[in-house]
Amino acid sequence: MRILITGISGFVGSYFAEYALQQRFEVVGSIRWRSKTENIDHLRDRIQLVECDLRDLSSVQHLLSVSRPDWIVHLAAQSFVGSSWQAPAETLYTNLISQVNLLETARTQAPDVRFLVVGSSEEYGFVQDDELPISESNPLRPLSPYAVSKVGQDLMGYQYFKSYGQQIVRARAFNHEGPRRGDVFVTSNFARQVAEIEAGRREPTMYVGNLSAQRDYTDVRDIVWGYWLLLERGQAGEVYNLCSGRAWAIQEVLDFLISAARVRPIAVKVDPARFRPSDVPVLRGDASKIRKELGWQPRIPFDQTLTELLEYWRQRVPVSS
Repeated sequence: MRILITGISGFVGSYFAEYALQQRFEVVGSIRWRSKTENIDHLRDRIQLVECDLRDLSSVQHLLSVSRPDWIVHLAAQSFVGSSWQAPAETLYTNLISQVNLLETARTQAPDVRFLVVGSSEEYGFVQDDELPISESNPLRPLSPYAVSKVGQDLMGYQYFKSYGQQIVRARAFNHEGPRRGDVFVTSNFARQVAEIEAGRREPTMYVGNLSAQRDYTDVRDIVWGYWLLLERGQAGEVYNLCSGRAWAIQEVLDFLISAARVRPIAVKVDPARFRPSDVPVLRGDASKIRKELGWQPRIPFDQTLTELLEYWRQRVPVSS
C-alpha cells in the first residue's frame, strides 16, 4: 500500500510519515523547493519526496502520476491563524486551490483513492456556552481567514463525495501540540521563550498575548493515530472531531511552563502585537463519534506533551557564552 502525504516536512506530516512507515506503507511526500526538511531528514532513505506546487494543476497531476497512492492525507496548508490576518487572500488561495487541484486530479487519475480532508476546530468559531462541548453538528461560525479557508476545504470534501462518490473522510482536529511544533504557535512559542531564558539568551521576561482563550489540546501523535484510523475505517462523506474534551486556558499553559523553568523568577509582559482582531474564546470538543465508531481517544497526557515540547526547545537553543 502506498500513501501520499502532502506537507510531509511539516509538524504533523513528519509524525504521519513515521507512523505510516511503522505500518509498513510505502510513503511518498510532496514538498516545495524551499521546504525545510529537518523534520524528515532522519527518514530520507525510507521515503520518496516529490517536488510539487499544489497550487499548480499540472504539478499536482505529475505528483499523482508518480506517487500512485492508495491513500492521500492532505496536510499541506497555510496553517497559522495569525498569518491569515496579514495575508487573507494568500491563505484562502493556497488552502482552497491546493485541495481542489488534488481532488480534481484524484477524480480522474485515482478515483478509488481514500482521501483525508484535514479541517480544524477553528471552523466552529464563536460558540455559546450552551453549545459546549462542540459536536460535529455544531454550526460553523469561522472568525479568521484561516478558519474560513478550512470551512471551504471541509465542505469541498463533502461536495466531491456527494458529486463524484470519491472516498473522502473529513477530520476536524482541535489544537494539537508536541515536539517540532513551529514557534509561531503559542505553546511552542512559550516553551522556546523559557528555553531561551534558561540559556541566558534573553531577559527573564515572557511576552504574551490573550491568556484568557481556552483550547482543547491533544498530543500530535494521538492526532496522527486518529487520522490513520479515519483513512483506514472512517465512513466516507462523514466528518469527525478529534479532541480531548478538556479545555486549557492559555494562562494555564503559561503557568505550567514557567513552573517547569530552571530559572526564577520569570516576569510576564503583555505584548499588544500578539492580539488578533477577533479570537475564539473557548474551543472544547466532543470526540464521542470517533470513539464509538473507531475506538479512538487520546492516550498521551497534555502535561507530558508540554514537558517534551520544552525539552525539545532546550535541546535546540544554544547556551549563551
